[in-house]
Amino acid sequence: MRTTTKHRATHPATTTAGDATETPTAGASRPAYRDGNVLRWLGAYTASTLGDSVYYLALSWAAVRGGSPAQAGLVMSVSAVPRALLMLGGGVLADRFGPRRVVVVSDAVRALVVLGLAAVLFVASPGLWMLAAVALVFGVVDALFMPAVGALPPRIAPRDQLTRVQGLRGLGYRAGLVLGAPLGGLAVALGGPAAAFGAAGLLFALSLPLLLGLRLRPLPTDDASARERPGALGDLRDGLRYLRRHRVLGPLMVVIALSDLGFVGPLNVGLAVLADTRGWGASGIGWVLAGFGVGAGATSLLLTVRGRVPRAGAVMAWTLVLGAASIGALAYVPRLPAAVAVAVSIGLLAGLSGSLCGSLVQTHCDPAYLGRVTSVSSFFSLGVAPLTFPLTGAAIGLWGPGPVFSASCAICALGGLYALGVPALRRAELPGT
Repeated sequence: MRTTTKHRATHPATTTAGDATETPTAGASRPAYRDGNVLRWLGAYTASTLGDSVYYLALSWAAVRGGSPAQAGLVMSVSAVPRALLMLGGGVLADRFGPRRVVVVSDAVRALVVLGLAAVLFVASPGLWMLAAVALVFGVVDALFMPAVGALPPRIAPRDQLTRVQGLRGLGYRAGLVLGAPLGGLAVALGGPAAAFGAAGLLFALSLPLLLGLRLRPLPTDDASARERPGALGDLRDGLRYLRRHRVLGPLMVVIALSDLGFVGPLNVGLAVLADTRGWGASGIGWVLAGFGVGAGATSLLLTVRGRVPRAGAVMAWTLVLGAASIGALAYVPRLPAAVAVAVSIGLLAGLSGSLCGSLVQTHCDPAYLGRVTSVSSFFSLGVAPLTFPLTGAAIGLWGPGPVFSASCAICALGGLYALGVPALRRAELPGT
């Protein structure tokens, strides 16, 4: 049964000059992986993700070499504060000025800042204060970039291809993570942190011509309502009100929040502690993460090829429950090969539930509100969930990994059970291809 609860915007967003280009009509039903417009977006997104991976590796290396471990940790955490505080505002900007414009400005700022830092490091050793300043700028830019990049897919592909676009985005993200670390390590080995920062800046710059070459699908324009639009704070309140009243998206935000709260801690802090207590070592962490990446990548490939999952709401809920059980099982697996197999199942199940969450957001949200809705989901994923890291570490120190992983499993499973208990979300469907 197809959900018909998609609401129209009270004040549809106007198409700005920066985002008003011709709408591709021919071949609208062409699979996303054969659409040159989507592939340009994918290339830009992958280049930006690669740049992120190389940048963070270079930042961590330079911070460790330039100060104590505590100082390095402080530098690495500086960006989290503005990212959490400004994320909702970033969604407002994406909806007011158009997501492409915000993404282009974000990547341009990152390219200039990182290339400038590389130039300084080639001739001097400025100290940790400059690294912290760059990290602070990155936190602000991330708060703008993440909601905007989430609001861009409906502008570049027809609605029936948005699930495939979500799959392609997952593949691009995985490629950035897998290739970024060795690329950054090679750059550091050849030319130190300066070379790695330079490579990251060039990758950010590479995304710009691809983004500028996109043909965007403009939103419905209503000049009368556009003149009556509230200010930025009013836009934010309007977006939150829209989200609260939406029968699918409102409950979906609760599901995303619970799944992130249960998932992020164990797979970041908990995994390192588990590998240490089991004697798997650093290479063991790498193998487990590789297993997770293989599973998540397979899920992204499945969505890219199929383009649609029947009964998406119910499948999302059940895979979240089963993925939660796999997270809990990871703490009780004594041998590394079995842990890798469990990690593959986590990647498959959690990857599918996460991708379906993203696809449901993309297809059920009025595009005029998509930046603000994406900012809310990103706020939980990247603003609130990382705050559980110290709590997870302290809890494992008190009670060991088993009870903590089990509690995380329960939180994730609660998200899936909640989704099953909301009829509109449980029955939510994705558009046919």
